Amino acid sequence: MTAQNSATRPTSIAVQVGGHSGARSGTALALLGVVAFSLTFPATAWGLESFGPWSFVALRSVLAAVIAAGFLLAGRVPLPDRRHWAGLAVVAGGVVVGFPLLTTLALQTSTTSHAAVVVGLLPLTRAALSALRTGTRPPRAFWAAAVAGALVVLGFTLAQSGGAPSAGDAYLFGALLVCAAGYTEGGRLARLMPGWQVIGWALVLCLPLALAGSALGLAAEPVHLTWHGAAGLVWAAAGSTFLGLYVWYRGMAAIGAPRASQLQLAQPLLTLVWSVALLGEHLSPATPLAAGAVLVCITVTQRVK
Repeated sequence: MTAQNSATRPTSIAVQVGGHSGARSGTALALLGVVAFSLTFPATAWGLESFGPWSFVALRSVLAAVIAAGFLLAGRVPLPDRRHWAGLAVVAGGVVVGFPLLTTLALQTSTTSHAAVVVGLLPLTRAALSALRTGTRPPRAFWAAAVAGALVVLGFTLAQSGGAPSAGDAYLFGALLVCAAGYTEGGRLARLMPGWQVIGWALVLCLPLALAGSALGLAAEPVHLTWHGAAGLVWAAAGSTFLGLYVWYRGMAAIGAPRASQLQLAQPLLTLVWSVALLGEHLSPATPLAAGAVLVCITVTQRVK
């Protein structure tokens, strides 16, 4: 869950932390979350050096669920009310299963830099779905900026793939939709329980499916374990899926959702940096330009909401 989650509780927590020191620590935690998220695609690319896409996603979910269960048990967190489990299933389907699986399948043929630009549209997609679900009426400038961002990404994908979206692009656009749906439902639940518990219970809910998927995936897909592959799996599970979300929620509670949202605008650009530094990818001139244009569109939507 990202920018709009846990938005109902920042004031009381910020008072407990206190003053400029609390704001600085909250900003540092939110930035750490953004950095963790920005490394997800490079970590996935590393993981695919050792694992097939299905086994990688399943193992990632198993490891993340074990970590989440440990935190929930250590904190003696009670089970959510029965009325929340349907919402948690939506979060699990979008954030725990759908987005990781579809982006992992996409990264078999797409570069991480290309994926970063397309998925950079996620805040706009999430905001649009949230507006439709809640029945709110954002101003026309919001929708104009959202459509402009979508057109930038569509034009970028068409230019990069020779005039027609590739299979990788189809996976990425599907990932946008399912993740935005999961984030929107997670934002609703985060008004009722701490955000990290939302993702924690969603991960635990998926554990039986992830265990079965791991067994089937490892039986069907070859494994060539390398240092890169192991590091990518561990980071995707512990860093991106759990730790990143944990510190993100803590930071957002301290500084508020709007300020945290501004920090997250750097995420696609950071992924571009990692794709060059860690994977040796060569960026086309259109890639940073498209990422910058999407960033501008997101900034506009946040200012006019």
